Amino acid sequence: MVSSEVVGTPAHAFYDRLNQILDQHHFDRNVEQLCRRYYKGRMGRPSITPGVYFRSLLLGYFEGIDSERGIAWRLGDSLSMRKFIGYALTEETPDHSTISRTRRLYSVETHKAVFRWVLQILGEEGLVEGKTVSIDATTLEANAALRSLVRRDNGQKYDEYLKDLAQAAGIENPTREQLARLDRKRQNKGSNKEWKNPYDPDARIAKMKDGSTHLAHKAEHAVDLSSGALLAVTLQGADQGDTTTIHQTLAAAGEAVVELMEHEAETAPAEEPKVHLGGIEEAVADKGYHSGAVLQDLHEIGCRSYIPEPERGPRKWAGKAAEQQQVYANRRRIRGARSKRLQRKRSELTERSMAHLYETGGMRRVHLKGRENILKRLLVHAGGFNLALIMRKSYKRECQETFFSVRLRRRMLSCIQSPASPSNAHALRLIVLDLSQQQRDFGFRFPAVSCL
Repeated sequence: MVSSEVVGTPAHAFYDRLNQILDQHHFDRNVEQLCRRYYKGRMGRPSITPGVYFRSLLLGYFEGIDSERGIAWRLGDSLSMRKFIGYALTEETPDHSTISRTRRLYSVETHKAVFRWVLQILGEEGLVEGKTVSIDATTLEANAALRSLVRRDNGQKYDEYLKDLAQAAGIENPTREQLARLDRKRQNKGSNKEWKNPYDPDARIAKMKDGSTHLAHKAEHAVDLSSGALLAVTLQGADQGDTTTIHQTLAAAGEAVVELMEHEAETAPAEEPKVHLGGIEEAVADKGYHSGAVLQDLHEIGCRSYIPEPERGPRKWAGKAAEQQQVYANRRRIRGARSKRLQRKRSELTERSMAHLYETGGMRRVHLKGRENILKRLLVHAGGFNLALIMRKSYKRECQETFFSVRLRRRMLSCIQSPASPSNAHALRLIVLDLSQQQRDFGFRFPAVSCL
């Protein structure tokens, strides 16, 4: 059958509009320039283009597919997804092994560059201010089991270690129940300094949100509170505290804001800047990030803190005058009305980004191993989250225009169908005045207004 004779299928409305935005900003050309060094001549098996690879991972975010096998199956099963990645019915869609190999081939910096490219589009649309940033973290269950733990010093398995302890306690041939009872009585048995998983050494033993213990990773977000845009995503050890990881995430967000300012200065030097020229000036977080050292570090980089203080009782400030000053200043700020507004915004926007990436986005339990591989998926997920903000802004105007056009037709029709009277003429004049005001407010043009 000739491909021209194949009946065309209607595209998915959402992915069709997403492709329009990507084509409008020359997505394929930009990612091909970023990934040019990974492709060599015409030798070997044909690979997939960078545009197809990144669209496939975006599909995993928007469809909530957690594994690359599931992404490959969805691409082969759906006609609208084929159209999204630009594959005809006669072409074979990418296999999961091809997607996996391409992911391993591209570096983390390449994925980060694609994420920053999406951020530049947000900056051009006026969706990034970069002045007030919220920081929060969550744990992701690793693709590794606790039963596979081995000691870091000699590689001994956990079961063998328990048997040695039982024999030292006088139990020659311990049963599984005896080993479990012995293990239950031990203190500090899950130390990350002594144990690791041989299949995912980056995973750490940690307590999850539901109270259970798993091997996990820690994902931390930096969100712009002016629009909810994600400025940075970092992946760190699940055994590290919030007061330790905030510095890396805030530094990544600061670099992103500086890049946006430089991009804005190059592309639109005569226009009024949309990104805050002073960079990040305010940091908002929950009480897990509160410590005197963190507050002092934020003050040194010119950043005001809005971090609630947990109950710690009386503190001794001998030799810590500078730290005491910043703790008291932060305490005064969090009692104000602005701090309460920022905390409400933090709860809304930061938690929303995590719900979209890890709950509906399907990344609460990762299927990849190694911190770099997981971070690559997270960066593309974060880019998809930011693309959704662009789509929301781009098509909100269209939806409002459609809504007001429908309302105009309904009101005019009701007046026309009614008997002619001075009251109907007055109603028509009110409609014209009302729609003229809406035209000034929203920038819409209604042809019927000029006709009347």
